[in-house]
Order: sequence, then structure tokens, then C-alpha cells
Amino acid sequence: MTRRTVLRGAAAMASLASMKARHGRIAMAHDTSGGPSKERCGIRLPRPSLKGSITLEEAIARRRSVRDFTDRPLSLEEVGQLLWAAEGITGHASYLRAHPSAGGLHPLEVYLLDPDGIFHYEPGGHLLRPVRGDDQRGDLAKAAHRQWFIADAACVIAIAAVFGRTTRKYGDRGRMRYVPMDAAHAAQNVLLQAVALGLGAVPVGAFDDEAVRLVLGIPAAEVPLYLIPIGRPRGQS
Repeated sequence: MTRRTVLRGAAAMASLASMKARHGRIAMAHDTSGGPSKERCGIRLPRPSLKGSITLEEAIARRRSVRDFTDRPLSLEEVGQLLWAAEGITGHASYLRAHPSAGGLHPLEVYLLDPDGIFHYEPGGHLLRPVRGDDQRGDLAKAAHRQWFIADAACVIAIAAVFGRTTRKYGDRGRMRYVPMDAAHAAQNVLLQAVALGLGAVPVGAFDDEAVRLVLGIPAAEVPLYLIPIGRPRGQS
């Protein structure tokens, strides 16, 4: 094991401890209440709600691109709900998810960036696992052509794709059509879920792909497609 691996692992553990301390609601792994719990160095997120305070039609009508955020953090329940809307499992099998996917292949990988670091969302267990233990929102904003509102957001959901999962079956049509469609489906879910939670969000596609990939620390096989900064809109009552 290299020194870099050890340091990276220590940073990830520190970020997990920071998130747990900040939210202050992490229970033991055997807890069956539906609340967040520790699970193998990850955070099991609260069970998503299937009832909202507004209708789908109201969320569609209210959706706007928001770039001005307060400094109030999101709760772990809100974070979990947003990630579930992006890529959560909604049925009895892992391919039954919140958004449709060509051939049920689900090429997307979803990441969360917040003050505690970078986390990877695992739909199978509705889990967050730490990737990096330092706040990377500023570096992400630089990689997105210095769009500084990204650094001001309470969190950023980053959507990447492993194109090979889809192109193995569908070839170039998977690359040109199906994978981008998957990402768009997931992003719209997040944007509408944000509205339903009383939050603001904006989809960002203007960024340097390689620079974003390096910030996220993701493998070369994963291509970043969307950044979605999310927070509480400034001036909201």
C-alpha cells in the first residue's frame, strides 16, 4: 500500500467523521427506523419520502434556474431525497430506478460535493461513500470556467457516465443518443425534486471535462456530463 493510498483513505475517513458530526444524526448500522446509519465506512441515507408538499405540476411550473444561494446547509434527509431522485432504486430489482435507462443498463454514476468533501452515491444500499475528504466546490467552480455560484451552493450533484455499459449493446447510438438521454432524465428529476423540497438548483454543462474528472477523482472510464449546484435560494422566506 502506497503512502498516497494511506493518506487518501485517511482523508476519506475524516470527511465521513465530519459529515456525521455536522449532521449529528448518524445511528448504528442495525437501526431499522429508516434513519441514517453507519455501514462499512459509508452513510446509509434516510429512507426517501414518497409524498411531497406540492404536486408534480406545481414543481414543473415553479422550476427556475437558481444561481444565488444562502449559506444554510442541507439536511441529510434532503440530500438523500435528491440523490434518490437522481438514481435511486424504486422497484424490486436494481434496474428499476427513478429514471428510465436504455436497456436497463444504467451507465450513470452520481457524486455529491459539499463542505465535507466528495461522496459517491450507491443506489443499491441508498448509501454515500467518501471519495475525498476536503471541500472541492471551489476547484469545481474553476473547472467550470470560474462559475463561482457553484462554490456557493450548499452541495453539487455531479453526474458522470460509463459509456461502455451502454455502447457494448447499442454501439454509437448508445454514445450519441442513449447515454445523454439517461443523464437528462436523471438531471430533470433532481431539478424537480429540488423544487419540491423548497430548494433552488441549476444544471451546468459548461466545464472542462478533464478538469472536472480530476477534481472528482473518478476513473478515466467515467465522463462527467452534468453539474447541478443546489441550495436554499437567497431571498426565499
